Amino acid sequence: MQTRCAAPNCTSGKSTTEPFFRFPQDPERCKTWVEKCNRQDLKDKAPEKLYRYYRLCGKHFEPSSIDMEAHCKVLKDDAVPTIFDGPGQPQNGQLKRSKEMSKDDGPDSKRKKRDKTSPEKMEEDNVETITEEEEYKEYLKSLLEVIILLGEQNIPLKGIADNKQDGVLSSNFHTLLEYRMNCGDEALKKRYDANPEKKEFCSAAQLKQMIEVCEECIRRNLLEEVKKVRFFSILTHDLVTISGEWHLPVFLRYVDQANSRQEKFVGFLSFEGDEDGLADRLLSELTDKWGLNMEHCRGQAHSCSGTHFGKIKSFATKLTEKFPMAVLTPRSTCALNVSLARGMAVSGVQLVMSTFKKIESFFSESSLLSSELEHAIAIFYPDKEEKANELKEACRTKWTRRHDAFEVAVDILEALLLCVDSVNDNEDMRWDDQVTHKALEISKALADFEFVMALIVLKNLLTLTRAFGKNVLGNATESHFAAHSFKAVSHSLKEVSDNIDVYHDFWHDEAVNLAAAMEIPVKVPRSFLRKHLSETGSVVRSESYYKDYVSVPVVNHVIKELNELFSETHLKALRCLSLIPAIIEKNKTTEPEEENIQMYKDDIPNAGTLTAELHCWWVKWSHKSKDDTAPSSLQETLQLTDVKFFPNMLAVLRVIGTLPTIASEGSCQEAFRCFKKYTENTPDKLRSKCLALLNVNCNMCHDVDSMVEMYMKKYPDKEDVPCEEA
Repeated sequence: MQTRCAAPNCTSGKSTTEPFFRFPQDPERCKTWVEKCNRQDLKDKAPEKLYRYYRLCGKHFEPSSIDMEAHCKVLKDDAVPTIFDGPGQPQNGQLKRSKEMSKDDGPDSKRKKRDKTSPEKMEEDNVETITEEEEYKEYLKSLLEVIILLGEQNIPLKGIADNKQDGVLSSNFHTLLEYRMNCGDEALKKRYDANPEKKEFCSAAQLKQMIEVCEECIRRNLLEEVKKVRFFSILTHDLVTISGEWHLPVFLRYVDQANSRQEKFVGFLSFEGDEDGLADRLLSELTDKWGLNMEHCRGQAHSCSGTHFGKIKSFATKLTEKFPMAVLTPRSTCALNVSLARGMAVSGVQLVMSTFKKIESFFSESSLLSSELEHAIAIFYPDKEEKANELKEACRTKWTRRHDAFEVAVDILEALLLCVDSVNDNEDMRWDDQVTHKALEISKALADFEFVMALIVLKNLLTLTRAFGKNVLGNATESHFAAHSFKAVSHSLKEVSDNIDVYHDFWHDEAVNLAAAMEIPVKVPRSFLRKHLSETGSVVRSESYYKDYVSVPVVNHVIKELNELFSETHLKALRCLSLIPAIIEKNKTTEPEEENIQMYKDDIPNAGTLTAELHCWWVKWSHKSKDDTAPSSLQETLQLTDVKFFPNMLAVLRVIGTLPTIASEGSCQEAFRCFKKYTENTPDKLRSKCLALLNVNCNMCHDVDSMVEMYMKKYPDKEDVPCEEA
């Protein structure tokens, strides 16, 4: 890479701050550049070589030719250099020296001048010698650019049928590097030719180092933006296996400097280790390794389930203990009732949730299977066409994730069992073995009384939280209303808990009747019976078992979990949505809820003026003209042009905009959608922490030069790379 400008008489070099731009690869544009800079010695050089080894600095381009809004200064596609000194004009001091030298002009001196001005000598003087360090940087850039390409396109590094023999990486990575070398990448060619025996571009160890640096650099750039705006919330998702180990995906939600809500995927945390030390290690990695200031964390949400739920709870508890303002909340991307059920350590409930996953996957494979289920629904609702159509419509959605998932499941349970049994029987040979096997697995789960009983308990109990959950994760007005209705929900759940014997009798009877209609025997799980009989020798009744091991634990879990998710701090934060103009207009007669907003007194510019500013804000929107439309969402309010005149209000709105509870929209959901797509489309053995980060953040501008500098600083010992001869 050049360290000076190729234009005649230009003094730009390493010590200047001017950006350097490569000659274009397009032959016509490259020819124009050569003509403009008046370098006769460059006319015969190929565009590929000019692109590789020659640069012009920013002084030779009009400001309009340079994109100043990009992450780094880049030329526009049609940019042409136009600013040069006159051809042949000597620079300061050269005229005087030339006059002094003219006195000694003679035959010998003229011959020397001719030698110096020959094309060969001009090329020797003007072509920048490529140093070993610069060649090494170009080589590293080539590797990193290919890694970035693979990540953005979700192409696994190893490939489906990767073989590693004699240290040679036979992979997608190696293939792309070879293609790039064949297209004229001199740095790669030299590296490849320097290893005639191994025939490789880099070792597996070096590739691993580069991937780690790439990941670290991307995360650093993402977190840099978060640090500028201070406040954020941390969100995690279901654990992912990478290289046979569990990892916790981490997202950050924040409001950027343009007052737009953002959510970014920032990487994985290793989730290996015992529960006692795991929480401290996760927190340490967030703060010490990633550099997050958790004092600015204003919310946290986790959606882990199953056997890892306890570890996640320990981490959430540790985070709340150390940073009380990091309130635990549900995540707006998951229905509250589904989230509550996923976290229950009850075997029957886990059976229901795992079966839901199988059902969703099964019917998404083919529209014929969905049609089969709709036909079965019609059979069980012959005289209720409206109900049947409602259930069919529900089944065309991802109903297992809905707020009313358990009600829908009970309504279609008989039809669902008939459908999967029919597919499993496969009398007309319409289905392959894989489909019939999956149908058999679902059938066995549905025909288990433990599944039926747990489903009935979930349906009846979570009916009390369904409307609340839908509201709290809904729009701003609904969330604000939900914050004020939580006490009523808590009261209803407490009433169930106080009278659990009565409620359980109703639930058990309903489950027994449904099981009888489906010809399912009512029994206690065999695994429990064998263990219990060996210990006590007494017979266990179905009704008492399901009360102690399903109904009571489920009720207790829901009450405990809701109290944790909707602490007084969280409810106060949701009540701050009263600042949204549409809510003010709707509640004109009520007073501003200053008590809730005072919670953020340490996060606002001037707490002393809060009361006066709040009053002015309230008056502004409660007395607006009828022709004006009041913003009804948090995002609309943040984008108001005059919100900047209310700095305290803006600060509070920005903080509550980070809460995971508040429903996200548009670009705020993009990272989560991309992450789900990556995990669903990438087999476990081909996943990579770095490539996942690249793929999910594919719209991000990556600074390859910074990655190269970081790599060379982190790994200063490099193998010798031969330099190109001048």
